[in-house]
Amino acid sequence: MMNATLAIQPIIALIAGILILVMPRLLNYVVAIYLILVGITGLWPQLVTL
Repeated sequence: MMNATLAIQPIIALIAGILILVMPRLLNYVVAIYLILVGITGLWPQLVTL
């Protein structure tokens, strides 16, 4: 159960980052890049073990 919760947070960050990139503004780019990086680093251990 705890692993599912940990996996959901990076996915939400990736989705939010991609959606923010659709509506471009300078702050949105900064936030989007941050969210995408957090999402990738959160998912990385699970992607490596696949």
